[in-house]
Amino acid sequence: MKKIIFSWFCFLSIALFAQQQNITYSVSPTSFEENQSITITVQGSSVNEATWGITGNALYIWSWSFDTNNANSMDCPTNGTWTSSNEANKLTYNSGSDTYTITLTPTTFYSRTGIGRMGFLIKAKDGSGDKKSQDIFLNVGLFALNLTSPVENSATIINQGGNLSIAANNSNGNALYELFANGILLNSANNVSTYSYSHTNITSNQNYELKVTQGTTTKIKKFTVIVNPNTVSQAIPSGLEDGINYNSSDPTRVTLKLNAPGKDFVYVAGSFNNYQPTAAYAMKKDPSTGIFWLELTGLISGQVYTYQYWVIDQTPATNSPTLVKAADMYSYQVLSPYDDPYIPATSYPSLPTYPSGQEREVSVIQTNQTAYNWVVPSFTKPNKDNLVVYEVLVRDFDANRTYQDLINKIDYFKNLKVNAIQLMPVMEYEGNESWGYNTVFHLALDKFYGPENKLKQFIDLCHQNNIAVIFDVALNHAFGRNSGVRMWMNDSDGDGWGEPSSDNPYFNQVATHGYSVGNDFNHSSALTKYYVKRVIKRWIEDFKIDGFRWDLTKGFTQNCAGSDACTNTYQQDRVDVLKEYADYAWSLDPNHIAIFEHLGSDNEEQQWANYRLSEGKGVLMWGEMTHAYRELAMGYSANTDVTRVGHVAHGFSGKRVIGYPESHDKERILYDAFTYGNGGGAFPIAGNLNNTIKRMGAIGSISILVPGPKMIWHFGSLANTMSLYTCADGTVNTETDPATGNCKLDTKPQQQWTGDWLNVAQRRAVYDAWAKMIEFKKTLPVFNGNYAFSGTNGTNNDVRQRLYIYDDTLPTTSLKNVVVLTNFSVSNLNVRADFPYTGTWYNLMDNTTLTVTDTAMNIAIESGGFRIYGNQASNLGTEDITYSDENIQLKVVENPVVNNVIRVDYNVPNATKVEFFVFTAEGRFLFSQKTTANNGRIELPARYESGVYMIQMISDKGNGTTRAVLK
Repeated sequence: MKKIIFSWFCFLSIALFAQQQNITYSVSPTSFEENQSITITVQGSSVNEATWGITGNALYIWSWSFDTNNANSMDCPTNGTWTSSNEANKLTYNSGSDTYTITLTPTTFYSRTGIGRMGFLIKAKDGSGDKKSQDIFLNVGLFALNLTSPVENSATIINQGGNLSIAANNSNGNALYELFANGILLNSANNVSTYSYSHTNITSNQNYELKVTQGTTTKIKKFTVIVNPNTVSQAIPSGLEDGINYNSSDPTRVTLKLNAPGKDFVYVAGSFNNYQPTAAYAMKKDPSTGIFWLELTGLISGQVYTYQYWVIDQTPATNSPTLVKAADMYSYQVLSPYDDPYIPATSYPSLPTYPSGQEREVSVIQTNQTAYNWVVPSFTKPNKDNLVVYEVLVRDFDANRTYQDLINKIDYFKNLKVNAIQLMPVMEYEGNESWGYNTVFHLALDKFYGPENKLKQFIDLCHQNNIAVIFDVALNHAFGRNSGVRMWMNDSDGDGWGEPSSDNPYFNQVATHGYSVGNDFNHSSALTKYYVKRVIKRWIEDFKIDGFRWDLTKGFTQNCAGSDACTNTYQQDRVDVLKEYADYAWSLDPNHIAIFEHLGSDNEEQQWANYRLSEGKGVLMWGEMTHAYRELAMGYSANTDVTRVGHVAHGFSGKRVIGYPESHDKERILYDAFTYGNGGGAFPIAGNLNNTIKRMGAIGSISILVPGPKMIWHFGSLANTMSLYTCADGTVNTETDPATGNCKLDTKPQQQWTGDWLNVAQRRAVYDAWAKMIEFKKTLPVFNGNYAFSGTNGTNNDVRQRLYIYDDTLPTTSLKNVVVLTNFSVSNLNVRADFPYTGTWYNLMDNTTLTVTDTAMNIAIESGGFRIYGNQASNLGTEDITYSDENIQLKVVENPVVNNVIRVDYNVPNATKVEFFVFTAEGRFLFSQKTTANNGRIELPARYESGVYMIQMISDKGNGTTRAVLK
């Protein structure tokens, strides 16, 4: 089954192709050349149209071709996508005969020549699920070679001294038959149409090629013999881990360890033996544990080697292969023939070369590697209570899609003041253009974003700037290339891909929860637990990762096969195993940050959130609040209860809810606001970009400032208005389009940089306001205190959201009470403040004062605006917030300003003109002023109140910077 071409689609939208339908077909003519027209006919009675959901007799061919050596597979260029076949590949329905036909010429159909074989299947337009036929293969060319014994590409297992019979014939008369074994001519026969030979007394593994030549045409068939090496029983050296074990004192030696229950013997094939392993490379077997192991010797220090395990089961489970060639699932680096050719050299310089002539992933060994020299060998993590996490998809952060992009733009994160960055999965996944949740090798870094040391450099740089780094890990499942799947798989069609078999020690055959994706790990298995703990250890110890965000933790139960209702209720086995994993992470790093994406019932989440809380631990639970915040952004009052963005509404003892308005998995709230928002009032939202963007400042005030950890998603801080369903070409689909065809997973355009959002005044105002709020949260003790929404009634489905933050243990001379008022309506409103007491209050965004004589006084707030009042000044009001070209110089000569005049000196290399934009600390644009001199004055009208104002300077070269001034 040719699954590999579909494997990039990831996350919950994926459907694996578990079954195939046998169809009745014919080809006319039966033998044909590559430039000859042929007709493929499918009997309609053999197609279950109802099961496939076929309407209008819409069947399609999905096809691929091979060269004359049965290698170099290429897809038909008009296949389309698996969920939306191209109309060019639609079959014609013939109602009179109840048949489907398609006529094609191979060279034209595949846009190539030198075709020796073609493969195809018949499918529905959307082939997800089981809506496809079995794979069918046709020889191309009138001279066709038929290998009758053994089966082409098969591996025959024999005992020492055994024999192999080879038989073949061709379709076009006498020819020259030559049989090669391990590259040496073993036997030949000339001027015969049929061939037979018996290779006797075979004592070593053999790779055969039967080469048949007629005139100028040569056909090749390949097959293999694997000799049972009579595995040596020998105790395994102590202290070894599964996978690669480097010898600390001898760089010429490496010991491999493989735990393969139920397997009979294993060879190690690699570049060190030209992938032709002899008995010397048969792994030994520990008599007490059954674990295989082998020490490799004679390696060259520092040289890159590749290898695979050849794993043999002479009595496999039904439909399971006897031989599987697989990479080491504990590899720290794997090479892929499917993905690596498409990784740019600029992204990964000197990427090791995939070994010629091999297939599927291989593992990498390199002794005596130079260790990364950490600038920050020991990082002090931020307080979990005021953690502000920025979620990043490396692929869509910048156009080059590399770790270097993150390094180059570290100022973006620094100036936003976040203290943690969460990377969506970067472990080796299927394909290159992916979100990463289709992980294959969890201990290996995917190479598409760059080398290991480049990621370490980014982590080190973050630590230098007091920013923690968190990995998103998908350990609920793994995808089909994973060696733990393939070594114990049900491969009914023999193509080398399949689903877990009944004897698989890592994976369930059927997902034991209601959210099946990929192949489901069995977390009650000792081997799975060992694997997960190795993953934890790898990234904490080798990369100094500060925390993990565990994807889809609902899937860690073994009790709820196929049932959403069961999956969503309390499961004790899930509670226990996830505590075990958290305990292991804390044993390696006592301050490790554990985050679960559970989105489940409070009674279960409490088990983790309150776990070991007295020790400063406790698991952070994702608190998704997109719907409520979207309603506010859209200007509607219904369903706007945002209280669950914090821990109180969950009933947790500690601040262990990492609340957020947006994440990678939900539509952008500002896209919905701009597209579907309230179009009425004096300040309509729908279709008005300025009114839409402005509302993100208010969103931040009632999300970021809520005590407890919070999360920001990918340029939300710049009021990202681009739909999650934006396609690579910039068009937008919808959530209701087919799951894998709605562009949700597509690579996104880079509007945040091509549109220079940091220098768009309104977007920059959101960025600067959020930066100040985050700084409040990190530095002002009151924001680690208590809170309540909308006074005493707890919930307030209203466009006038109010948030009260307080810490009664603080002295009255310090900032101990904060009142946050918002107006999400489409009109200016007076909002009742309900201050806790009268007196002088300060707008923390600019430190202007407000005299409160009536606690119930109304505050005039513009549409989409917000106010943050404290009983004391914040002392952060005039802090410079910059993101600029380092060569730009901008100085405010007198700050605070004198006589309403902002005096500035500036220098912008190569620029002839600059423009100053002036707006309030909350982001409301006031006016702009152009100038050509290198110094000057900007007059603030006398009617402007005292407080903080932001001046943004933009040059005619497009670069600029921002400063805060106090009037």
